[in-house]
Amino acid sequence: MSSLSLFLTIIFQAAFQTSLGRRGGIAIYWGQNGNEGTLAEACATGKFSYVNIAFLNKFGNGQTPEINLAGHCNPASNTCRAVSNGIHACQKKGIKVMLSIGGGIGNYSIASAEDAKNVSVYLWNNFLGGNSSSRPLGDAILDGIDLDIEHGSTQYWDVLVRNLKSYSKRSRKVYITGAPQCPFPDRFLGAALNTTLFDYVWVQFYNNPPCQYSSGNTENLKNYWNRWTTSVNAEKIFLGLPAAPRAAGSGYIPPEVLTSEIIPVIRKSPKYGGVMLWSKYWDDQSGYSDSVKESI
Repeated sequence: MSSLSLFLTIIFQAAFQTSLGRRGGIAIYWGQNGNEGTLAEACATGKFSYVNIAFLNKFGNGQTPEINLAGHCNPASNTCRAVSNGIHACQKKGIKVMLSIGGGIGNYSIASAEDAKNVSVYLWNNFLGGNSSSRPLGDAILDGIDLDIEHGSTQYWDVLVRNLKSYSKRSRKVYITGAPQCPFPDRFLGAALNTTLFDYVWVQFYNNPPCQYSSGNTENLKNYWNRWTTSVNAEKIFLGLPAAPRAAGSGYIPPEVLTSEIIPVIRKSPKYGGVMLWSKYWDDQSGYSDSVKESI
């Protein structure tokens, strides 16, 4: 092939990819239903690029932190350390695994900048690259921390993010991800997102009528998606969705609507990363990821 032919082929392929839009991945939440299978099984499906282990839902304000993985294991008897095998299995497949802190139910809050530092030290030593005798999920080193902050304090999350990111090194990156609600700016994570330190942001476009899909109306969602992708400086932004009608109170998008009316529009953004689904259990019930993965 001549140099000119090779050049034209590269230009054509680049133009073709741009016309199709960007390819994305699927992020999934795992950990809140014991009937969803193991973490290793979730990653073995080959459908997910990112897994958030949910949740560390008690921390901050001087509390002893606690993880809650629903029916999967009992942290009080250290049985959650077995999850370490699943983390290793996922990471061997190139899947990023984060610990999600917060959630809709729990007792968490950050009381001060000093408190934020203390929480970051705990997370580093117990789930990331530090050292601790307790390590609730065993010896596996997670790829990062996901913030799904839905109540408690509205301050100091930016301090927590900065402290966590300070542990990131060229030899081992600490990923910071977040799941804000789709009304902009997010009440809890707005200041943290302004740090520009987030790698991935999966915006929850459900349980939020002003900005979610409803009754065939995709315009609100598209408008808010545009606002998020043009206002937040993160590496990639994902469309967060319920994986089944019963997975959330509202905001479910039928797969055919997502693939034909929404994905072709939102993946034009340079920040498009794919979709986030809540959750592995509900995805098992509906087969949602199978229905949409080729379009994402």
